[in-house]
Amino acid sequence: MSKLYITDTILRDAHQSLAATRMRIEDMLPACEILDSIGYWSLEVWGGATFDACLRFLNEDPWERLRTLRKALPNTRLQMLFRGQNILGYKHYADDVVEQFCRKAIENGIDVIRIFDALNDPRNLEAAIRYTKKYGGVCEPAISYTISPVHNEDYFVNLAKELVQMGADVICIKDMANLLLPDAAYSLIKRLKSELDVPIHLHTHNTTGTGDMTYLRAAQAGVDIVDCALSPFGNGTSQPATEPLVAALRGTERDTGLDLNKLSEAAKVFRPVAERMINDGTISVKSLRVDTNTLLYQVPGGMLSNLISQLKQANAEDKYYDVLAEIPRVREDFGYPPLVTPTSQIVGTQAVLNVLSGERYKTFTKESKGVLRGEYGRLPGKVNEAVRRKAIGDAEVITCRPADLLKPELETYREEIKDHIRQEEDVLSYALFPQVAMKFFEAREAAEKKANEPEDAVRTLYVEDLSI
Repeated sequence: MSKLYITDTILRDAHQSLAATRMRIEDMLPACEILDSIGYWSLEVWGGATFDACLRFLNEDPWERLRTLRKALPNTRLQMLFRGQNILGYKHYADDVVEQFCRKAIENGIDVIRIFDALNDPRNLEAAIRYTKKYGGVCEPAISYTISPVHNEDYFVNLAKELVQMGADVICIKDMANLLLPDAAYSLIKRLKSELDVPIHLHTHNTTGTGDMTYLRAAQAGVDIVDCALSPFGNGTSQPATEPLVAALRGTERDTGLDLNKLSEAAKVFRPVAERMINDGTISVKSLRVDTNTLLYQVPGGMLSNLISQLKQANAEDKYYDVLAEIPRVREDFGYPPLVTPTSQIVGTQAVLNVLSGERYKTFTKESKGVLRGEYGRLPGKVNEAVRRKAIGDAEVITCRPADLLKPELETYREEIKDHIRQEEDVLSYALFPQVAMKFFEAREAAEKKANEPEDAVRTLYVEDLSI
């Protein structure tokens, strides 16, 4: 076997999972030179919730962040997480929007696009796979790993084969809740390596404390690449820390070849950032702890941090474990969707509503209704029909690829913001998050106006000399 390659998530999923995606570009740049010299297979820098967080909370242009990181990391593949037909948003977009986003992501610096669908519906990956390859990106479809009566090893292997036929350059197993236990990982990776001719990339978290063991067994089975996070933002609901895995494999046939001294130097930059976020409450201590209950609730790291935030806002932190217990019940009623964005948020929010209202399904979110109606794609298991009818009444359930029902949208979005466009990418920002993007545009315009205002003119008064 050859060396094990590492993707480091320090610039994306690590802080998304621990700190609700609140790391700023100024926290990243001081580490870029050393990160670029380490020799990672890739750095995950974009996608997921970073786009939303940049616009909504950080007053950053996500496209400018990408361009800045591309310039600062010239020698390393940059990777993003792409939600299939949802792109980076929470609904399905027409194919023309998907195409333009893939094109602009690659033009602005992304090399590898990891594409997943929350329901593992291949129809929702078709467009993103096609356009990633059209514009020269490395296409990495991901299988959202989960456990249920309908999800087994044969299911995942058959899905991987279908994705390879669709054009995958790499296959990712996306274990968002750290449910893939060591021996199951060994067995699955062994089969994938024997039945497929593309590299296998494994992504997990350390929520249940088993991530390191899972990676070691996966390495023994021949996995090609794994996702880790530098130690200041590693472990807990984030990825297993990079440095221990590199140390554990040193001198073995899967030696990563990475320099621990360089990793330590990079970690040193992020340590005060993590400490600041712990001290100001951005990183919750709950996110740092091992929680074996996750093996029961199947809640991924990013979902946990958002769940904690939701309960804080409702002054209901004491309901945390009640909500966790409700999540698997909602998931079963909804046909066992994997818990990954956006279905993790949809199921989680519905569970919060069920608990806080004191009555299950007293109300449904718009998104819950959409899932049950088929707006997000084909649900993997049998839906509780009583719950579905309570949610959508007599509305017809969608059975086709949902995007087939959508007309081209890009020109409509462009027309709606024609007076605010500073770059073509603004149209995409608006398409994904219209209200948030518009506030960002207005703030940007106000700042531009202020910057262009002339300084107060110096007035010189001439006083007539009346002295005699």
